[in-house]
Amino acid sequence: MVTGVAGFIGSNLAEAMLARGYEVVGVDNLSQGDLLNIESFRQHERFCFHQADVCDEAAMLELSAGCDVVVHLAAYKIPRYSDALDTLRVNAHGSESILKAAVAHKFKFVAASTSDVYGKNPQVPFSEDSALVMGNPDVRRWAYAISKMFEEQMAFAYHERYGVDVVMLRFFGGYGPNQNLTWWGGPQSVFINKALDDETIPIHGDGQQTRSFTYVSDHVDGILRAVEKPEANNHYFNIGNTYEITILDLARLIWRLVRGEDSVPKIEMIPYESFGKYEDVRRRIPDITKAQALLGFQPQVDLETGLRQTILWQIERRRLLAARSAFVG
Repeated sequence: MVTGVAGFIGSNLAEAMLARGYEVVGVDNLSQGDLLNIESFRQHERFCFHQADVCDEAAMLELSAGCDVVVHLAAYKIPRYSDALDTLRVNAHGSESILKAAVAHKFKFVAASTSDVYGKNPQVPFSEDSALVMGNPDVRRWAYAISKMFEEQMAFAYHERYGVDVVMLRFFGGYGPNQNLTWWGGPQSVFINKALDDETIPIHGDGQQTRSFTYVSDHVDGILRAVEKPEANNHYFNIGNTYEITILDLARLIWRLVRGEDSVPKIEMIPYESFGKYEDVRRRIPDITKAQALLGFQPQVDLETGLRQTILWQIERRRLLAARSAFVG
């Protein structure tokens, strides 16, 4: 079973699993996911989709019956424009719903954590043993990281008490086909849209904060290795690309790929104060030594290649969304 199957990583994972011969139960409440993401395989004979909420314990118990593994990807992200309560509630309650079902049905629990758990730790690259340094509770951006830290602790507590096999994957900067086209999907989604429309790209802060971006096929490969390898059981892993880039340079790169070498990027710096009380992370790069050693994981897609593929996908997705909007209208 894949929760969040109509979302970004979930849809790519389900498609890859079907290609490998798996039978897949897909679950999504469609609050952020889109049926367009699963359209290519929704009628597959080994795929069954259910519109359901991971916080519905009875539904999760019923739908996961007979599963060998549940990959739990459904989550709320950093509450940039809203309060933190949904993020905290959904990520805590939803995860425990799946873990309770794991106790009942004895399946393996593989779940998405996040690089955000390393928080304000300035010592990069982050290994799995690096300190998790959180900000204060009146800064809502930390709600996401804290909810995922809680999920990690809860997963290992369930393992300790009930013997459930668990794997937690700390993803770094995913992008690619089926990504959400808003800030929910990450800066690259918004930057591509702005460049396609020849509009100004908004950069938060001074743009010198760095990230490592991971093409979705590499994230999917990491998940499949965690699912299939018993060596992964009861561990947590960084899954990501180790190439570091500033957000400002990412914007410039995307503008060049979309509009050509000679086009001058349109960029506007947006102060963090516009979000209220907000804190950002200056650098975020993974140490993937553990995933390399235990899983054989190694990212394969470099940033420019992945962005070129993502831009082509995003052009087509915008066309489909425009056609759907016109049809509805």
